[in-house]
Amino acid sequence: MKEDQVKQILLEKSYITKEDLEKAEDYAKEHDISVMDYFFKENLLSNKIVGQAIAEYFKIVYADLENEKIDPKALQIIPEPIAREKKIISFFFDSNNFKLGMVNPEDIEIIHLIEKKIGHQIKPYYITEKDFQFALEFYKKSVKDKVKQILEKLDNEILEKEESDQAMVELVDLLLEYGYQKKASDVHIEPYRENIIVRFRIDGIMHQILELPKNLHDPVISRIKIMSKIRIDQHSSAQDGKLQFFSQKDRIDVRVSVVPVTEGENVVLRILSAKNRKLDLESIGFFADNLTKIKNAIDNPHGMILVTGPTGSGKSTTLYSVLKILNRPEVHVSSIEDPVEYDLEGVSQIQVNVKTGLTFSKGLRSIVRQDPDIIMIGEIRDNETASIAINSALTGHLVLSTIHTNDSPTALPRLMDMQIEPFLISSTVSVVVAQRLVRKICLKCRESYEFSEDKERSVMDQNLLKEFFKNKKIKNTNKIVFYKGVGCKDCNYTGYTGRMGIFEVLVITEQIKKLIIKKASSDEIMELARKQGMQIIMEDGLEKSLSGITSIDEVFRVSRE
Repeated sequence: MKEDQVKQILLEKSYITKEDLEKAEDYAKEHDISVMDYFFKENLLSNKIVGQAIAEYFKIVYADLENEKIDPKALQIIPEPIAREKKIISFFFDSNNFKLGMVNPEDIEIIHLIEKKIGHQIKPYYITEKDFQFALEFYKKSVKDKVKQILEKLDNEILEKEESDQAMVELVDLLLEYGYQKKASDVHIEPYRENIIVRFRIDGIMHQILELPKNLHDPVISRIKIMSKIRIDQHSSAQDGKLQFFSQKDRIDVRVSVVPVTEGENVVLRILSAKNRKLDLESIGFFADNLTKIKNAIDNPHGMILVTGPTGSGKSTTLYSVLKILNRPEVHVSSIEDPVEYDLEGVSQIQVNVKTGLTFSKGLRSIVRQDPDIIMIGEIRDNETASIAINSALTGHLVLSTIHTNDSPTALPRLMDMQIEPFLISSTVSVVVAQRLVRKICLKCRESYEFSEDKERSVMDQNLLKEFFKNKKIKNTNKIVFYKGVGCKDCNYTGYTGRMGIFEVLVITEQIKKLIIKKASSDEIMELARKQGMQIIMEDGLEKSLSGITSIDEVFRVSRE
């Protein structure tokens, strides 16, 4: 419900007067806050009063979840991802009642779907956004409670082996499920002298989630090895595998890496979930000029598009977003990857397997004989792969790939290092994209502030920032408004939620082609590209920080990588 609707309801129900509203609107405009925040700040309204007023409007009962007892069993009937998406909370359930808190009680469709699933009639209640955020915390508590129950079961000395094995299955499944719910990219299980630490990487940052007893190390690792079909009797060498698990109707692929360390074996589980990512160019951060450049390159029927950046910078996601656009019934799309991260319907995807001799170069030779229109290569690593890729682009194919360099101009000399002739590079490569990932500011706790040279001297030492301000024709930097997240429950008090790319898009123009043929250095290519209007990664990040998408600190953190 929009704020204007809420204000109208509060007026009609006489919870506020017109004078109160006018005063609040003047104050909110002057101090850049919402009208409702003003009412809460001045204690003119409470969350409960607002909830009751809106519930009266919808002609249903208001549930004050901060003071209502939330049943953990009822909570688990609706998985956290669905609860977050639909903003609903099941807080009570017995043979006679199913109480469902809803931020949007007019969503009749979700009520019918849940009733059909559980075979029970639902009684909807109105809850405010604040109630909803409060109730989400109980998902965390319920997960820890589940772990505690499993550990208590495993401590039982007379436990049968089958029951013990089942408890271990439940524990590993719970870690995977919780990692998926929290949108973690990786689950780390790390053995130490006294215990096991479980950490999640969320938005690129590690968070400690649980501590487990050290005696669970071997059974947990064995369970993961069994699931990923790797040797359980091998403890002295690194092993890689893959497993799947199901969360509701979603099939989640997980890449498994097991490495021996001094205190046992360290496990990292990479959760590969296309559902947790929007695979389109705008969502991942391509805006305005950069978006136009990449779309123009996609429209070419042949040539090469390269994406570069360090490990974990989102290169694969960018390639998949491009493939999503290109993947049409009238074209044949093939890929060779290590590993295949997301299954794309309509794309012939090949998984590299060194053990069977299926390398990038051999797989690529096979793909070319399969009559493809578009080829995606997970990574150009060597001369042979680079040669086949270049020749494919020359013979009428559109080729997409990644290469490891720090910026976009350096990708061109890197191809020369792989013994690719400069004239072939200039004839095939159409665009090079360099990228990094920045965390997005949490919208629930975002606040603005005026930039200050004195307070942020370490940032102002960067000549590039001064040049950016100069290009923007900003003379008085103290009047520039930036944004930051102060931290709240919704973002686990980090100030950030989700990630987005910042990009550097190098279009291979005729002038740049001439530099390539002359075997010019990356610095020379960069200088010309800048004159032609190319924004470097940090500048794209600064644009996004001025827009309130990310913070200036975050841009400088990742740009220095």
